[in-house]
Amino acid sequence: MATIDANPPSGTRDYLPAEVVRRERAFATIRRTFARHGFEPLDTPAFERLDVLQGKYGEEGDQLIFKILRRGEHEATGEADLALRYDLTVPLARVAARYGSQLPTPFKRYHIAPVWRADRPGKGRFREFFQCDVDVVGSDSLVADAATIQAVADVLDRLGLSGFRVLINARPALAGLIEAYGVPDGLAESALVALDKLDKVGVDGVAAELTERGLPPAAIDTLVADLGSVDLAGAVRERVADTARGAEGLAQVDRVLDLVGKVPGGEVAYAPVLARGLSYYTGPVFEVVHAGLDATIAAGGRYDGLIGMFQGSDVPATGGSLGVERILLLLEEAEADGDGVAGPDVLVTVMDEEGAADALRLAQHLRDAGFDTDLYAGGGSRKLGKQLRYADRRAARIAVIRGAEERAAGTVAVKDLASGEQTTVGEAALIDHLTDTLDR
Repeated sequence: MATIDANPPSGTRDYLPAEVVRRERAFATIRRTFARHGFEPLDTPAFERLDVLQGKYGEEGDQLIFKILRRGEHEATGEADLALRYDLTVPLARVAARYGSQLPTPFKRYHIAPVWRADRPGKGRFREFFQCDVDVVGSDSLVADAATIQAVADVLDRLGLSGFRVLINARPALAGLIEAYGVPDGLAESALVALDKLDKVGVDGVAAELTERGLPPAAIDTLVADLGSVDLAGAVRERVADTARGAEGLAQVDRVLDLVGKVPGGEVAYAPVLARGLSYYTGPVFEVVHAGLDATIAAGGRYDGLIGMFQGSDVPATGGSLGVERILLLLEEAEADGDGVAGPDVLVTVMDEEGAADALRLAQHLRDAGFDTDLYAGGGSRKLGKQLRYADRRAARIAVIRGAEERAAGTVAVKDLASGEQTTVGEAALIDHLTDTLDR
């Protein structure tokens, strides 16, 4: 008999119990923290009309939209009219345009959901992954930008990821940079893409890419000299401040820095060549980096023109996105150095068929008392050793053993699985004993 390949589709993953627990625990912290900051939950369909998504992510992004072919009688055309959600920002813009009159102004929302990219799968790159966004729609005040950054930083701190850095810039400041260094307007976006790679490829790498992209040698020489400066931020700021757009952008940066102030678990700083790749950003932008991972773990910015694409008039908006998959990788590494994922408080054993109903009732009694309780549901041999091995794999803390002798005597054997110590207590004393043992 032929077998079917049991691997998940390329670019996707199966999540086994320990990982699901880790993810849901992180998501719960994120939801709770964003709610504390006044953000409301939102959800949207997993797929959108193709025209909703196209033209929002730049040429490279549009090529990664996961298209859905027409169905039924139109299937043979090979055309697409729908697409899987590429990110959570464009669906928010559509919702804001569609339901604006029903939403408070400003509208503060968060959204945790999977998105899809028709990317080439590889190490650390997936076609299906989760994003977590937080946004403020309807406010042109930089207070909204600062509030978003504070909420993101608070999440990271509550997740235990101290040591992060929030890097801030503004698109007008980048326009001033282009002007100050003599970069031709037609090469502006191309130059910013190269500059944004400074932390990854270094000054020489940026210089080579700027040359490849056709920038004038004089502009490259001046840029490279400042990029190699001991005080990069000061050198770039001095030049950018001499342009009108640059001065406007630096004022935005300084105002956001002042509003955000200090954040628990991290620091905040001006990053003069931080550009962010998406073309819809219009004001302050930010990225969050962490010492434990050579990658961005959160990012965002102001995008005042995006919602207007859906309704003909611009609506100010700002937001950020947590790199949930990278954050979960950091949490997994931290967990590997600690105690791992916690299992149930208690495993109730089933020692014989006659005691099965008694074990079920006992397990429910413990759950009613507030203990996370698993019940051994295996068939075949009910040897205690087998059940204790199961408890170990589940990372249970206590095994409650109640065989024929214990039932007859009205007692319960309680085994501490960490120390191996076993104690027999009366049924009436079981809850108090477990409370003391588990430090409840």
